[in-house]
Amino acid sequence: MSRTLSIEHLFCSYDHHSVIRSLSLTVQKGEIVCLLGSSGCGKTTLLKAIAGLHPITSGTVRLSDTDLDSEYGHVPPEKRNIGLIFQDYALFPHLTVAENVAFGLRGISSEEKQAIVTERLALVHLSQHEQRYPHQLSGGQQQRVAIARSLACKPDLLLLDEPFSNIDTQVRQGLIKEIRSIFKAQGVTAIFVTHSREEAFAFADKMAVMDHGEIKQFGSARELYYYPTSRFVANFLGGGSYLPARKEAEGIFSTVIGNINAYANAPMSVGESCDIFLRPQQVTITPQEQGQARVEEQQFMGDHWRYLVDLQGYKLFSTSSDPISVGEYCQLEVHDSAAIAFPAEK
Repeated sequence: MSRTLSIEHLFCSYDHHSVIRSLSLTVQKGEIVCLLGSSGCGKTTLLKAIAGLHPITSGTVRLSDTDLDSEYGHVPPEKRNIGLIFQDYALFPHLTVAENVAFGLRGISSEEKQAIVTERLALVHLSQHEQRYPHQLSGGQQQRVAIARSLACKPDLLLLDEPFSNIDTQVRQGLIKEIRSIFKAQGVTAIFVTHSREEAFAFADKMAVMDHGEIKQFGSARELYYYPTSRFVANFLGGGSYLPARKEAEGIFSTVIGNINAYANAPMSVGESCDIFLRPQQVTITPQEQGQARVEEQQFMGDHWRYLVDLQGYKLFSTSSDPISVGEYCQLEVHDSAAIAFPAEK
């Protein structure tokens, strides 16, 4: 598979303050990649650098066989054939839907332009809305118009900055599924920015978790969720618990609730202290009067219950399909597939 985007040792700054630090990333043709991180981590700056809207300090940005930014020069944004989609849609309010989609088309006849507009609006299921104006559309429809406009120009790469943040919650998941399906059918290569792990899981093929201008881990959602390479990634991708442990043998760790099979995140010696990271779904609880743990918090999540339990002073998150009262004692069972052992914090 040929590489569509290659970034090597990229540095970017604001007012001499480093924002992106020696960042490298490769995006394959047809992949949807998410830049995931909290506000200020550098993900939007990286998106702007790829688009040519923010100057780089050093490093290389290459699209297919063309150097967009390197020591040899800079390709201006309008020459990069990169599409941009923003969270506020950036549609022209005085233009119709059809006119918005056609806006970037140059050097072709009116008939060719209309054919492209018709095709792209059909792709995003807005064929009946050609003559409407943006204010007459819902947020999800406006975002589909923005996507149709970007795809009309056949970009080599599509960049999306928080594309779903202004969409109502009740329609967001459906829109994410619909747009992902469109991108996959069209073979679109895309990078999108979000701070929502749920959006990242639903939309992306791969995720790059960022912090302080660096990519902490890059891979599929499953890889990052079940095999985090750091506590930062483990914590960022969802609530989990740390249970003190000691390495007894390769892959075997002793804890207050017995031995747990786990994958060691770093080299450890037998007898070394560590912490086992457990996702809530890896810990199940069963009510029992003489149980080893006590329920401290209970939260109804719709299709399951989420609990915080106290186990001899250690706090663990758990899930169950059954309601268990706060204060009730219970027995814990750990499903240790994909459990991760991190070295004890110094």
